[in-house]
Amino acid sequence: MEVKTLSKLIQKYGIVGAGGAGFPTYVKIDERADIILMNCAECEPLLKLHRQLLKKYAYEIIKTFQFIADTVHARQAIIGIKKEYKETVQALNQYIGEFPKVSLKLLDSVYPMGDEIVLIYETVGKVVRPGGFPIEEGIAVFNVETVYNIYQAIEKTHPVVEKYVSVVGEVSHPITVRVPIGATITETVALAGALTIKEAVYLTGGPMMGIIKDGKEPITKTTNAILVLPKDHILIRMKNRNPSLDLKRAASICCQCEMCSDLCPRNALGHPIEPHKFMRAASNKDFRDTHAFVNTLFCSSCGICELYACPQSLSPRTLMADYKNGLRKAGLQVPKDRQAAPVKVSREYRKVPEERLKARLGLTAYDQEAPLDEQETSVNQVKILLSQHIGAPAESIVKAGDVVESGQIIAKPGGGLSVAIHASISGKVIEMNKSYIMIQKMR
Repeated sequence: MEVKTLSKLIQKYGIVGAGGAGFPTYVKIDERADIILMNCAECEPLLKLHRQLLKKYAYEIIKTFQFIADTVHARQAIIGIKKEYKETVQALNQYIGEFPKVSLKLLDSVYPMGDEIVLIYETVGKVVRPGGFPIEEGIAVFNVETVYNIYQAIEKTHPVVEKYVSVVGEVSHPITVRVPIGATITETVALAGALTIKEAVYLTGGPMMGIIKDGKEPITKTTNAILVLPKDHILIRMKNRNPSLDLKRAASICCQCEMCSDLCPRNALGHPIEPHKFMRAASNKDFRDTHAFVNTLFCSSCGICELYACPQSLSPRTLMADYKNGLRKAGLQVPKDRQAAPVKVSREYRKVPEERLKARLGLTAYDQEAPLDEQETSVNQVKILLSQHIGAPAESIVKAGDVVESGQIIAKPGGGLSVAIHASISGKVIEMNKSYIMIQKMR
């Protein structure tokens, strides 16, 4: 298959990064890629689905990964996987010899190993420039579920209409399920049995970088996990903090110990992000050196600075995110002239062990088996967002009253960077606007 053909197929079938920001995958089908990487590092603690999916569909996923490498003429196809995922590694080793370009790179259990920039350095020893893209270094990165979705598109002409989601925490039966896109968070959590607490809070996307969501909100193409926690859990209290009060606290008690910068994984790779300098400048309203603020654009928002490093429980990540958003709204782009400093020798001694991180966050008790259950989930109604990825929202091609079939295109790619959206259930369109399409099953 030619590069353009595969790229168009991936766009047509609505495939985006199945986690994180949802970067449209068709853009990564690029002949500049000398090395392609598959990310099976489960960036966040408690996430299970990538290792589970790769274990169950090892042959199909490796075959597709080799196919992508052959299509873009990549020299290597490397699967980065944590060495602790022994059953998945064993499953891969059964087939990997059949695919000459594919190899494994066993990784340590540290956070955030699944961060794209960290993964690239750990697997091939290259540092992507601050604000740059992996393709500039001849590298393209895909996660496991994304490659599986490409397999589904190529072999079965099946678009992205479902999402694998791990449901863990205060539920009676932690589980990883397959649900229609647009099903509610509450419906998805119900598949994990009864809640074990009265007042539950839903944290989606992982404990470190996840956000609190209402149970009525829909599952999207990037919903990897739902963590069910008590409302008084330390993570929930941290994520509900008031930024203006956090800034006052920083002005009062930040001692400039530099622990936030010392443990920052991007800083360790030479990127110009120094949370302690930002905290000093922001809390004192010192705008003489604008670099402290502009450099927040290089922050990955991994959360180590505020959820692990800071001895005063301050919130550098949250405050930097506010400043980043403000800079972007003002039209400031990520500077393109910054070069990475040499990788710090101390980096090897400042990695954050996942076990220690889970203990620090009060999550150890929730690290339980969440077996993969692919039983079809039936819902009566879905709310499908038109913007589930970075770039332009998809544009609806249906109207209220239309009857649609599961897998049918209901929104075409928008202008610029965009992918198609498909109906996840068969039924009637009962509501639509510029933000979403709602479909109800017909009885």
